[in-house]
Amino acid sequence: MKTLFMGGVKSGKSRLAEAYILEQKGTDKPYYLATTEFFDDEIQARVYIHQQRRKDSFITLEEPIKLLGALEKCQSPVLIECVSVWLNNLLYHQIPEADILQELEAALRLPCDMVLVHNEVGLGVIADNPLARQFVDLSGKAAQLMGQYCDQVFFCSAGLKMRMK
Repeated sequence: MKTLFMGGVKSGKSRLAEAYILEQKGTDKPYYLATTEFFDDEIQARVYIHQQRRKDSFITLEEPIKLLGALEKCQSPVLIECVSVWLNNLLYHQIPEADILQELEAALRLPCDMVLVHNEVGLGVIADNPLARQFVDLSGKAAQLMGQYCDQVFFCSAGLKMRMK
């Protein structure tokens, strides 16, 4: 089963996704695929909060670029935290959009159970620079792709989840 948790920044989507996958697991500890690249102290502080919250409930893998390769190593359900950050990383490294979407679709076709976390960035104003607009457009395409492949989709806000699919 594939499940998507979407919402804005600080909507509670990560915490809700973590609780969800831990409730679903069998006897095997789920994987936590962390996609963050560490560019500054603020990002490190955000990651630290996530690390403290999950403690040893997951097997943590860190992979900011090669999502598909990392997923192929997972032997139990996996939480991908977060697709938005992964997209940002690939744009930063100038990976073509078509290649990004192709890798995401290949990952979604894997037979493993996964929970994906993704920021909803399309509810605001149109960005004032080309790179930000490219990210918002790519993020929207990725969200539509995940929505197509996922069995369940939850929208998160104010620490609550609403089932969309």
